[in-house]
Amino acid sequence: MFAVGCQDGCMTDTMSEPTSEPASEPASEPTAFDKTRAKAFQANIVGIMNGGALALMISLGHKTGLFDSMDGKPARTAAEIAIDAGLHERYVREWLSAMACGAVVDYDTAAKTFALPAEHAGLLTRRAGPLNLSTQCQYVALLGEVEDEIAEAFRSGGGVPYDRYPRFQALMAESSGQRYERTLIDQVVPILPVAQALETGIDVGDVGCGSGKAMRIFAAAFPTSRFVGFDISEEAIAVARSEAAAAGLTNLSFEVADAAALDQVDRFDFVTTFDAIHDQAHPDTVLAGIHRMMRPGGTYLCVEPKSSSELADNIDEPMSAFMYSVSTMHCMTVSMAYGGEGLGTAWGHQTAVERLTLAGFADIEVTGVRDDRSNSYFLSTKPE
Repeated sequence: MFAVGCQDGCMTDTMSEPTSEPASEPASEPTAFDKTRAKAFQANIVGIMNGGALALMISLGHKTGLFDSMDGKPARTAAEIAIDAGLHERYVREWLSAMACGAVVDYDTAAKTFALPAEHAGLLTRRAGPLNLSTQCQYVALLGEVEDEIAEAFRSGGGVPYDRYPRFQALMAESSGQRYERTLIDQVVPILPVAQALETGIDVGDVGCGSGKAMRIFAAAFPTSRFVGFDISEEAIAVARSEAAAAGLTNLSFEVADAAALDQVDRFDFVTTFDAIHDQAHPDTVLAGIHRMMRPGGTYLCVEPKSSSELADNIDEPMSAFMYSVSTMHCMTVSMAYGGEGLGTAWGHQTAVERLTLAGFADIEVTGVRDDRSNSYFLSTKPE
């Protein structure tokens, strides 16, 4: 037997017989079935199914180099395209058929030839740099690998740990590397308060450096400054050290470290994080550690996915559904796998500013750069 409270404070036994018939609720009017809406939604779902399938095909076009092979070339048959790309014709023909049905490539029905329009090539080939959307399409297949584990996390709580995504770091290195090469020196450095100081020589740290691409670009451009990258992955740090040595960058070093356990104090004049805070298990701890490692008057550059903390502000953004999906399938769940709060990809600029302020940062500015449309750049200082 269970007791529940009633409005006048009495306790009543839920198993006892009712003393009277309950008052009948007025019947609500049934909502009329909107056939037009149902038909539109069906078309939307079909579009989603086709889009998901085409994302896999676009990813294959990127990985096999087919888009790059077709870039700037005249219309050709499947056999000619396959020979040029060094691939098997039967696979190329089937792939081209999917691309034609998805309006990704042009198809001449009379000549049975295929061509990649210049307007599409600028968004699908490696020469597009950070604008290359075929790179982003790879996430669909990668995240699909953990779908069953994510479904289980919905039931049991917790999350899917980072080591269940063996290809994620390589994909991040590829997509971010394209962005770094296009933007770091020509577009990011000019907005930095320490731009001139980088020329004369300062100490720079990068938390969550991965394989160290950003630090290699910085170190090569500013040989009088000293750069250190930190990452928890020993494998990533090994790659970073090897690449730095191959490039002869004596002003660059790397250290294995947990971002949530940074023990540096007043070591750096400039600290960066690139898409590294939102998937931390304990982001406030990480930000506090970054604050400690900076010298008074130092600059912190925090690059994070561009979004609002309010869902209503994001709904009409072109990539919002993709952003929340990646968050569910990776960023949020990785944080929760380690007992974290699961900020998620779309933690938003309002929350970011709140957390930076809580960590002790001041003079916070939210800005961006031309060729990085997906990120916000938070510039702040450690007060003197």
